[in-house]
Amino acid sequence: MKNLRTRQAWSFKRKLLVVMIVVLLGLGTVIYSLADRYLIEHVEVAVADDAAAAGSSENAAATAAEVNAAADDWNYSSDDIQIRIDQVQTGSGPDQITYFVADVVLKDKNSLRAAFADNSFGTNITEDTSEIASSNNAIFAINGDYYGFRNDGVIIRNGTLYRDDPVRDAMALFKDGTMQTYSEEEVSSSDLLAQGAANTLSFGPILIQDGKIASDFSNVKIDTNFGNRSIQNANPRTAVGMIAPNHYVFVVVDGRSEGYSRGMTLTELANVMSDLGATEAYNLDGGGSSTMYFMGRVVNNPQGKNQERGVSDILYIKEGATS
Repeated sequence: MKNLRTRQAWSFKRKLLVVMIVVLLGLGTVIYSLADRYLIEHVEVAVADDAAAAGSSENAAATAAEVNAAADDWNYSSDDIQIRIDQVQTGSGPDQITYFVADVVLKDKNSLRAAFADNSFGTNITEDTSEIASSNNAIFAINGDYYGFRNDGVIIRNGTLYRDDPVRDAMALFKDGTMQTYSEEEVSSSDLLAQGAANTLSFGPILIQDGKIASDFSNVKIDTNFGNRSIQNANPRTAVGMIAPNHYVFVVVDGRSEGYSRGMTLTELANVMSDLGATEAYNLDGGGSSTMYFMGRVVNNPQGKNQERGVSDILYIKEGATS
C-alpha cells in the first residue's frame, strides 16, 4: 500500500513537472514573440547617411554661409529657407494648451527631407528626434509617423519605396513642393512615384483635405497594435500642413502636463491647422513622440518632462540637401 502511494506521488510530481515545463515554454514563446514584435531591432535596409553624403558638418556650415543664413532662437533665414517658430498658449489652469507653430517657406525643393533612426529601415529601430536631426545636419525637424511600430502602410522616403502594404489614409510630399492627402488603397505607390512623390507618411487621420476639415474625428481608429492609447482625447500632437506649394506649417502640441498644456483633440488640431491657412493637413505620431527640434535644441516639452521618446523617423529641413 505504501509503495502504491509512493508511486502515485511520484507520478503526480512528474505530471506537475511536465505541466510546469509546458506552461513555462508557452510563456517564454509569448514573451519572445512580444519582444520580437515590439522590442528587438530588425534592420531590413541600411540607408546611406544623408549627412555623410552631403559632407561634414564643416561643409554644412560653409554651405549655410554661402546662402547668407541668419538665425536666432525662433527664426532662420537664408536664400533658400525661411523658418519662423511661434509658441502659442490658450486657455488657463487645467484647460491651458501650449503648442508650437513653425511657418516654413522653401525655395530649394530638396530642403525638406526624411530620415530614419540609425540610418536603417526596419522595425523597432529608434533614436530621439534630436539625435536623428543632429546626425543629418538638420536646421529644423519634427518626429514622423513611427512607421517602425507597425508592419503595414506605404512608406516612400526620399524617393525610394521601402514598404508597400496599403491600409489607411496617408499623406504624400511631392518634389514640386506640393502635399496631398489620399487613401493608400485608392492610389498606388507606382502612381505616387510617377507623380514625383518624395515622401509618404502613414499614420493619420487626414485633418484637412482640399481646403476643408476632413471629417468627424469622434470614431477615428489608426491602429489596433498592442499598447496603443485612445486617440480621441486631448493628447500631445504633431501635424504637418501645406499652405501653398513649398509653404508648409508644422505644429507640435505639448500635453499631459497640468497647468502647462493638456494637449489637443483631433478636432482642435484640425481647427488650428485650418486657422493657419493649411489647404492640406495630416496628423502624425503624437503622444510621447511629439517633438520639435530647431537649431540644435528641442523647442517643446516632450512628454511633459522635457524627455524625448525614441522614434523611427523624422521630417527635417537642411541647407544644400541632396536630390
